[in-house]
Amino acid sequence: MGQTRDFLEHRQIAIYFCAIIAAAALAWSVPGTGRLDAFINPALALMLYVTFLQVPMAQLRQALGNMRFLSALLIANFILIPGLAAVLLQMAPNDPMIRLGVLFVLLTPCIDYVVTFAHLGRADARLLLAATPSLLIVQMLLLPAYLRLFLGGDAAGLVEPGPFLHAFVWLIALPLIFAALTQYWASKRDRGKRVATGLGLLPVPATALVLFIVIATVMPQLESAFDTVLAVLPIYVAFAACAPAIGWLAGRCLKLDACAARAVAFSSATRNSLVVLPLALAVPGAMPILPVVIVTQTLVELLSQLVYVRVMPRLGRD
Repeated sequence: MGQTRDFLEHRQIAIYFCAIIAAAALAWSVPGTGRLDAFINPALALMLYVTFLQVPMAQLRQALGNMRFLSALLIANFILIPGLAAVLLQMAPNDPMIRLGVLFVLLTPCIDYVVTFAHLGRADARLLLAATPSLLIVQMLLLPAYLRLFLGGDAAGLVEPGPFLHAFVWLIALPLIFAALTQYWASKRDRGKRVATGLGLLPVPATALVLFIVIATVMPQLESAFDTVLAVLPIYVAFAACAPAIGWLAGRCLKLDACAARAVAFSSATRNSLVVLPLALAVPGAMPILPVVIVTQTLVELLSQLVYVRVMPRLGRD
């Protein structure tokens, strides 16, 4: 089972692109795939549950113990990267919905597959894994404040508290709670450990399923949103080029070793697009603009990771 998991994790970029290509082919050849939107939330709930299951809740205290690494991680992701987002946001069209989608992804650091990519890029993946609960908690607390800061009254008009809170409770909080309960069960019972181990095979397939459903749903409406893709693409390419350098410099300024600084660089460059997707879909009138804006960032990021895992090991000496 461990070999299967390793295979899935090391081949996840190829798996995701296969899911995207299959979804696009289905949408172009079969009419009515837009009706698959009813399956987005259940697929997201499954993906988030098995994703959170990989987040070591019990290691939160351990992560808090390494204050130098955690400080670099938090400074990079919640001070420096928002500053970069503020600069790049000036490139976005003056459309509150597009700007909201850009901010949703650029302001939220990844908590799942970034650990795998960090490991492939010879970063300290264990430190990053231990810090993921902190990243999740801080980003969910700060995201509403940052949206209001960057968008002002437009954020209040777009992000209605009711649907946003409903999406957060059902698609983020509850999967997180169930994941914590499953981890506790696994720590106490052999059967729970076997179940958790089996569920550990699902993050990559579940993420591929979400990408498949979202692409198949959005593709029929892509013609009306294609200008949006072209508008946000330069923003995401610029972010992919600048963000890892910001993370690396933050780590080195706090005197982290090369492996730990690479972990900060990977975290700075990798965003939480699919985790915040349910929050974005809770925005009234989100389709098709917000999913298109978010999925475009995912595609740019996956391609960028192919570069990162080759370039990052050359930074500094281990």
